[in-house]
Amino acid sequence: MHGGGVRVCRRFMASPLRNLDNAPRKNCTRYFYFDMNSAERHEARYQRRRAARLEKRARNTKGLGDFESVFSFEHLYAAYRASVKGVGWKASTQRYKASALANIDKTHNALLSGTFKSKGFYEFDIIERGKPRHIRSVHISERVVQRCLCDYSLVPMLSRSFIYDNGASLQGKGYDFAVRRVTRFLTKHYRQHGREGYALVFDFSKYFDTAQHAPVFRAIEKSGIDDRLVALSEYFIKCFGDEGLGLGSQVSQIAAIALPNKIDHYIKDVLRMKFYERYMDDGLIISRSKEKLRECLEALRRLCAEHGIKLNEKKTQIIKLTRGFTFLKVRFRYGKTGAVVRRASYKSVRQMRKKLKIFRRWVDSGRMEPEDVRASLTSWSGYMRRFHSYFAVQSVMQKYRELFAA
Repeated sequence: MHGGGVRVCRRFMASPLRNLDNAPRKNCTRYFYFDMNSAERHEARYQRRRAARLEKRARNTKGLGDFESVFSFEHLYAAYRASVKGVGWKASTQRYKASALANIDKTHNALLSGTFKSKGFYEFDIIERGKPRHIRSVHISERVVQRCLCDYSLVPMLSRSFIYDNGASLQGKGYDFAVRRVTRFLTKHYRQHGREGYALVFDFSKYFDTAQHAPVFRAIEKSGIDDRLVALSEYFIKCFGDEGLGLGSQVSQIAAIALPNKIDHYIKDVLRMKFYERYMDDGLIISRSKEKLRECLEALRRLCAEHGIKLNEKKTQIIKLTRGFTFLKVRFRYGKTGAVVRRASYKSVRQMRKKLKIFRRWVDSGRMEPEDVRASLTSWSGYMRRFHSYFAVQSVMQKYRELFAA
């Protein structure tokens, strides 16, 4: 107390802890609060944590969120080397490679000056696993830019908030990762509950064609990257129209992965579903309780409606684990001892048998060489090694010997 009845108060004082030899310990601070109520202490704690979060974000975005750092000449050249792998036979790629350094320098200058423009798409149709798909592939010069943007900014910044079991189109993950995770989930479930339980398998209908841009734009803006990087990312996505994403664009791929991210976190963090896997537009939840899965399904319908995603009701169902279920073209079930059995879907085996008949006609007409047939069969048999489908593979091999014995 001082004269006049006014009390002097220090809000808080930081005092470093000390060792026995009276030397201060590193990174160890104790805060002493004087005359602070609970609201003031809460506010001080909040400000410290907020400052720490902002400092951490600044460290993470350094080099990943700056336009000049992302689109350096070195990064563009590395993106070019990655973009031409596997497509060197294309005429457009060969023309670009003939003057690669000059083309990269031209692109680099256009990006820094803000004059870079898309050259449009190469559009064509394919049939993948019996489904017709319309592909809009970007020009090699734009593919280099998108590769650089994704590898050095979008993917590392957006993937920080992805759940571990989001397995599509990310380095170190992919199809095999998703299949292994489902196998691990079933193994853990059997150890805890035996065969008793259910699986909720769901699918998004026409996912790429109807994807909404607004949620993706919000996620990109919140990632903390440069405004010019945000504008360029949105520009690439808007090239496909007011809604929808393109199958031939790498920026569209990362956008498609990020779009249901909030749905993933709701299922994992709010509904507390540990055995949850999502691979692009396919998802799986395993639980002992059927009622819990019904709750998850209702939440899925609500969240999909909020994000403009259409849930495919025909392919979305709750299945008893004793019956087995199909996910990512793989038939999962329990064996007699509780081991997880993975079999390729019968449809994929039937398609390979039909392909061999078509290949026979093509070889007879001179459209295809026998060596190409053997290469295709070898590739398919390598894919089938993931599964317990020995007799299915042998049936296809027998069909090959019947058709190409000579």
